[in-house]
Amino acid sequence: MSQDSLYEQTVAFLYAQLPMFHRIGAAAYKADLNNTIALLEVLGNPHLKFKTIHIAGTNGKGSSSHLLAAAFQQNGYKVGLYTSPHLIDFRERFKINGVQIPKGFIIDFMASMRETIKDIQPSFFEWCVALCFQYFASEKVDIAIIETGLGGRLDSTNVILPLHSLITNISMDHANLLGNTLEAIAFEKAGIIKPSISATISEHGTTDAVFLQKANQENALCKFASDHILVIDNGASASHQRQLCIQSFPSWPEWEGKSLLLDLGGAYQYKNIAGVLVVLEQLRQTHFQLNHNQTILGLQNAKKLTGLRGRWDLLQQNPTVIADIAHNEAGIKEVMQQLKNQHFTKLHIVFGAVKDKDVLKVLALLPENAHYYWSAPDLPRALPVDELLELAINCNRNGMAYESVQLAFNAAKQQATATELILVTGSNFVVAEILPNYV
Repeated sequence: MSQDSLYEQTVAFLYAQLPMFHRIGAAAYKADLNNTIALLEVLGNPHLKFKTIHIAGTNGKGSSSHLLAAAFQQNGYKVGLYTSPHLIDFRERFKINGVQIPKGFIIDFMASMRETIKDIQPSFFEWCVALCFQYFASEKVDIAIIETGLGGRLDSTNVILPLHSLITNISMDHANLLGNTLEAIAFEKAGIIKPSISATISEHGTTDAVFLQKANQENALCKFASDHILVIDNGASASHQRQLCIQSFPSWPEWEGKSLLLDLGGAYQYKNIAGVLVVLEQLRQTHFQLNHNQTILGLQNAKKLTGLRGRWDLLQQNPTVIADIAHNEAGIKEVMQQLKNQHFTKLHIVFGAVKDKDVLKVLALLPENAHYYWSAPDLPRALPVDELLELAINCNRNGMAYESVQLAFNAAKQQATATELILVTGSNFVVAEILPNYV
């Protein structure tokens, strides 16, 4: 049997046998670290064999993770990057210097751990975390950027002892699991703040006191990035790159007045870059040799270096097609704000969602004058398209329902002319189904 066939069988087994949050939702969520600890003990605790940065947050943690990875990579370090969920290929979750984990490593790991899996019965995510740490340890990475999957305090990644913790922002998401107030969600995210380990919070908000209290309890230095840096968004360039300017960074004056031309097009990246730069500068003083010019090059080419997709992702022009994985109220607000700066004669939106999101609040943010193509991603957790259509009609968002995301996208492309814009959004999983058309 070929390696490709063995790999497909292995992944199919994992999907079928292990509870998988991104497919079935809350039923797969394990609200403790016991299984992860047990798996890692069997492996000899690989997570303690390399340096890490830990990242949590409601939105922006994926972009921030990739930006950090790109900066270290451009500076010559061997960089592990663990993120979730994947968009096209399961192996996207595990990268070293932008290259996905080999299929052979996954096959061998699964073969060696099959009996352990039967004994411990981990979730899919718990197994992924163990695989990630074993891979990074075996490859002797210089630094690993580890993104939480859900929350922080009880997330399976929260067994590491990082050099630094970064929390991007807090908004309402996964309220059924993390709590139905911003303070409750912030408490869960703040759980990644460890004793005497510095933490950076990318944005000020109403939950600042939660982070300060946790940092005080852990005797950890906690900095809010916006207290130390002012980043100005100067809009998109002609080639759709994001133009940012560091207007003030008094602790590190060599940054002041510097311009960044990011290959990540989202206007919201100015919020992420603030936290990323504060983390990088603190680690430059304590643990790493980071060349200023190389760091800038890394940040400006994060998409190219790491393979990040789905964040205000320009897929084609004439008509313009943009995909963004925004899937909650805060994320959709950012996308709608950016739409105001786009030039088009008509807007087409391909939209789908999952059941555990507050879809009504999201729909209320969408423009009434767009033409909609309602769909449901292909997974059990998806909100059925007939339910989505009913909600949309009640919100005066008019459009047609389609049996699949691909059919909805095809219809939008057939109807859109060269001067119009197609936005694909509402869920990671909606974007995931159309990205293979643009690999």
